Amino acid sequence: MQLLQARGIGKSFPGVRALHSVDLHVDRGEVLALIGENGAGKSTLMKILAGIQLPDEGEISVEGAPVRIDSPRRATELGIALIHQELNLCDNLSVAANIFLGREAHRRGIMDLPAIERGAREALEQIGLDVDPSTPLSTLSIAQQQMVEIAKALSTRARIIVMDEPTSSLTNEEATALFSVIGELRQRGVSIIYISHRLGEISALADRVCVLRDGENAGQLLRDEIDRERMVALMVGRDVDQFYARTVHAPGEVALNVDHLIVPAWPQHALSFSIRYGEIVGIAGLVGAGRTELLQVLFGIEPALGGTMNVGGQRVSPRTPRDAIRAGLSLLPEDRKLQGLVTEMSIRHNIGLPGLRIHARSGAFIDLAREASDSEQAVKQLSIRTPDIDQQTRHLSGGNQQKVVLGKWLALSPNVLLLDEPTRGVDVGAKEEIYRLMEQLAGEGVAILFASSEMEEILGMADRALVMHEGRITGQLQRDQLSEESIMHLATGRAA
Repeated sequence: MQLLQARGIGKSFPGVRALHSVDLHVDRGEVLALIGENGAGKSTLMKILAGIQLPDEGEISVEGAPVRIDSPRRATELGIALIHQELNLCDNLSVAANIFLGREAHRRGIMDLPAIERGAREALEQIGLDVDPSTPLSTLSIAQQQMVEIAKALSTRARIIVMDEPTSSLTNEEATALFSVIGELRQRGVSIIYISHRLGEISALADRVCVLRDGENAGQLLRDEIDRERMVALMVGRDVDQFYARTVHAPGEVALNVDHLIVPAWPQHALSFSIRYGEIVGIAGLVGAGRTELLQVLFGIEPALGGTMNVGGQRVSPRTPRDAIRAGLSLLPEDRKLQGLVTEMSIRHNIGLPGLRIHARSGAFIDLAREASDSEQAVKQLSIRTPDIDQQTRHLSGGNQQKVVLGKWLALSPNVLLLDEPTRGVDVGAKEEIYRLMEQLAGEGVAILFASSEMEEILGMADRALVMHEGRITGQLQRDQLSEESIMHLATGRAA
């Protein structure tokens, strides 16, 4: 039985048509996967179902009755709950307070704390999370906080739960636990709309797949039709024959040499390695291995406690990102919204930011012509989908935001490009474009050091891999030595 049906949904923003005549339905107790490239319209459609935005056209019905979802409160009344990729919780409150925030029970005009804790305990028991409701949320892991979000949704008697990239910050073990909860919810008749770029998860979980492309329906796949090739073809509108387009380049001279570098997060270990011009080197390891901390020290975000760095044969000791930029280094950070962009600013201004001082006219005035030229070139080179360079970056999809971050550093023509999770939260089509760009830059002689949690990415793109475990490099693997087994052997702390 169809629990929810959306027909002919359309939505436009200034200069952008986000959705055009989109149809979607969800059956009771079904796991429906919603997939598509960044900018395909997935988030806009889900915000409409959750009452955050109103559609310009189309109609929605629940159990066959037409409804108007004009607020999140109305969505809650209809049994629809949205769990955002960035968790919508207050870490200064308890678990129980988060679950019933805005819906607190009262007795004689006073907040009924025992009733709130009882209700929270019932919701937590439904998903098997053994946590005291009075526990401060800040003490829980990201995976446990994700479960609290699900408990919060169930406490509203949600019949449809929308999960937006729910495993993006989870380990494999935590993701497996989440999948078990999803299976239990399905058995109890709760419907799940599951949004993810991880196609392996979709294949394992989904009863049906709905694909959006450029704001329109691109097709759907039933359970026995779901496989990676079909999903990719529907998302990008073509077959992706060679996802990792690598050409082995003869490496040049040493671009970056690190000798006994001491990272503040792991002062007991000294790190030594080098990268050559034209080489793509991956940093592999499990969550917490120290990959991000290493890149931040190389870029001067955290000063090293000891050791030496040489870039192009010149000794450098970056104490700030400005020092690193002067030395020819650039960093694409792990969190693009928090560390990579000023989302209220335009594409033009974001791309111009790192070069403000370098390109200043007469040492004090912004070179507006250079800023516009660099931005237009980035939009063209990286295929950034935007009406113009003056579009605010907050209106762009995640993949296009990632391209803007890349574009602002490429405008400086770096010698060494540091990439921290370069394709996190990016769809399959944008991933292919980023991989192609990495290959192109390596061919032009840029040295690339990238950290990734995706095994396929390391195996597909790295000429060589450094494997880390608890802050130390446990081994280095050449391209012909790379395999899932060899990487995991080193990533779990066993030396080569």
